[in-house]
Amino acid sequence: MRVVHLHRIGGIGGSERHLLTLLPALAGRGVDVFFLGLDDLRRAPDPFYEALGTTGVGYTRLPCPRNLDPGLLRRVSRELRRLEPDVVHTHLVHADVYGGLATRAPLVSTKHNDDPFRAGPFRFVERALTHRARRVICITGALARFNHERVGLPAGKLEVIHYGLDAPPQAWRADEGPGPAAGRRVVLAICRLEPQKGVDVAIRALPEILAAEETAMLVVLGEGPQRAELEGRASSLGVADSTYLPGRVGDVTAWLERAELVLHPVRWEGFGLALLEAMRARRAVVATCVSSIPEIVVDGETGILVPSGEVAPLAAAIVRLGRDPELTARMGRAGRERAVADFPQERATDRTDALYRAALDRSYTSRVRSIIRATENSRRARV
Repeated sequence: MRVVHLHRIGGIGGSERHLLTLLPALAGRGVDVFFLGLDDLRRAPDPFYEALGTTGVGYTRLPCPRNLDPGLLRRVSRELRRLEPDVVHTHLVHADVYGGLATRAPLVSTKHNDDPFRAGPFRFVERALTHRARRVICITGALARFNHERVGLPAGKLEVIHYGLDAPPQAWRADEGPGPAAGRRVVLAICRLEPQKGVDVAIRALPEILAAEETAMLVVLGEGPQRAELEGRASSLGVADSTYLPGRVGDVTAWLERAELVLHPVRWEGFGLALLEAMRARRAVVATCVSSIPEIVVDGETGILVPSGEVAPLAAAIVRLGRDPELTARMGRAGRERAVADFPQERATDRTDALYRAALDRSYTSRVRSIIRATENSRRARV
């Protein structure tokens, strides 16, 4: 069974990290996996392919500088005809559109987030594309409810398959070290610098945190369009010396080991793979109680959940854990146990493989159809 995965690439976020784990795991099960990347050249697609190359999974890259590009549709269609997939598996909006229009092969689509724009006018596009899909994977139950109740996708096509993770991320390069965070109490966030992730709320909470613990430092691993705004906010609040934005780093796990806790102050979230990374590293979590997060973090057991967008509860939770190292350690241990028991990669791989086979039960595979077409063309030529 050949499965071609399609995704627009502009860095390494949660969905990309998921693919870097899932694709080699599927290949290890005997699935013929290939990746077709749509490259957003305005961002940083190269590191994803560098990481993918180490897994042995084959790939082709196509430039995708614009959201709508008829020329790209033709190139995607040509590549998919060449690859002859039994299943095309699309991830996120761009891949859903181009993949859905470019092939007649059975489609599987994974929905990775509950971005509010998907419940607006674009929901009619989502519904039309889902009509073509055999199955739709939602990475949490909350996301399945969002897709059914707000986007209007048919419940019968939705399958919940959580992300899996067996270890904190491996380093892809050595970093120079903690820099200005040396000797500081590190409150770590792993996310893109954009409004969804709520880093602005964390910066607004820093004065209150620093009043209780003057050695605290907010470290945010990631890059994004909000960098200048966030740096300006930190400066205006007088907390620039306690805010460190090193960008994308090569060794996330080293930062997890330095951190006292992991902060995830998002406004909405499809899953939050950084939460699993924190739990695997035995780190307590402070996160917002939105979207899927209560499915991952057990409030009071593996972390503390707070309202989204509210500074005071966020600051209070961080201060509370800072003052109670025993509680912080206990939550870290409980998080590790939960990650191992409830989110193993093997389970995600099993369910994805089974879903492909279920999707194929309804029709011939594309390879069988190609044989039929070749036989028919040969017969016509003889006539």
